[in-house]
Amino acid sequence: QVQLVESGGGSVQAGGSLRLSCAVSGRTFDSRAMGWFRQAPGKERELVASISWSGGNFYYADSVKGRFTTSRDNAKNTVYLQMNNLKPEDTAVYYCAAAPPGTYSSQNAADFRSWGQGTQVTVFS
Repeated sequence: QVQLVESGGGSVQAGGSLRLSCAVSGRTFDSRAMGWFRQAPGKERELVASISWSGGNFYYADSVKGRFTTSRDNAKNTVYLQMNNLKPEDTAVYYCAAAPPGTYSSQNAADFRSWGQGTQVTVFS
């Protein structure tokens, strides 16, 4: 069973940047699409970005397009979420998630079955 561990959350002033990392265990990382989700208090969890196993295909939610960038390093079994120009409405717990092996890419939240523990991102004005 794959394990995912996020890091890099914290508090930042609006307009600032944070970079989240997600380290993934196991030998199947490079055959899985990866996703980043967030959940704000009182709201449903939403998919904000995903990346194909090759790193060549991406999905971004409209709310983060142009500000967030996801990337991956298959040699390090790690996926990243670079968040720039952060806004108070970006405040949430951020989760990385993995699709099953063999899933090249996905924009469907239901495809992501394995989850990290989450990391808090707080943006203050």
